[in-house]
Amino acid sequence: MHEKYLRLAKEAAARAGEFLSKRKNIDVCENLAHDIKLSSDRESEKIILECLSESGLPVLSEECGFVGEEQNLRWIVDPLDGSVNYFKGMDELCCVSIALFAGDEPVLGVINRYACGELFCGAAGRGADLNGNPIKPSDICRLSEAVIATGFPAGRNYSDEKLMGFVHRVQRVKKVRMLGTAALMAAFVSCGRIDAYFEEGICLWDVAAAMAIVKSAGGAVSLTAKDGFKCDFGAFATDMLKGDFYGS
Repeated sequence: MHEKYLRLAKEAAARAGEFLSKRKNIDVCENLAHDIKLSSDRESEKIILECLSESGLPVLSEECGFVGEEQNLRWIVDPLDGSVNYFKGMDELCCVSIALFAGDEPVLGVINRYACGELFCGAAGRGADLNGNPIKPSDICRLSEAVIATGFPAGRNYSDEKLMGFVHRVQRVKKVRMLGTAALMAAFVSCGRIDAYFEEGICLWDVAAAMAIVKSAGGAVSLTAKDGFKCDFGAFATDMLKGDFYGS
């Protein structure tokens, strides 16, 4: 059954990626303090919702919220992760993210990094792959040896106290990367490009597919739900690295 849903997610991600790659009529619909909303997000979402409607399952999506009747299985969609990057012409740091969850557990995830021709897929019990080739995280176990990725979500608290907490946390790592796309940063953990990713107050749709992919690849994840659809999320190459991070 899940293979059917995986094929559908791949098809939806491919169609949305094809649309986004054409970069047609990009309008700023909302200009927020630390983010923007584009017409491209909404058009991509329409394409995905139309494709996923075949499944008969409800969808939680960034732009339109929850669509359909609540049930255990549900899609979680970010039609364009990295909107600011997209607006600035950095398509290589954008993606389409589609996940299927059963309750609070990820069943499968698909991330289409369309500008680079990269399709990340993962599903419970079948492993993870990049363009059909099996992937796995690095074997890094200590923060002092880790390249980590993170970001500041739109609703983040930018007070001096909170920012200094961030500084103290990253002082122990080898390198820090901030790419402006939560889905890709977390997905990169699944194939060893990044050793860990964490972000506080991120929206579930930003990381849902990556959570499924990292778990399927053999990595470790952590998700703490917060108000609304926000969460604190981490993806780690190994359980030992996860322990070192939260023990720091």
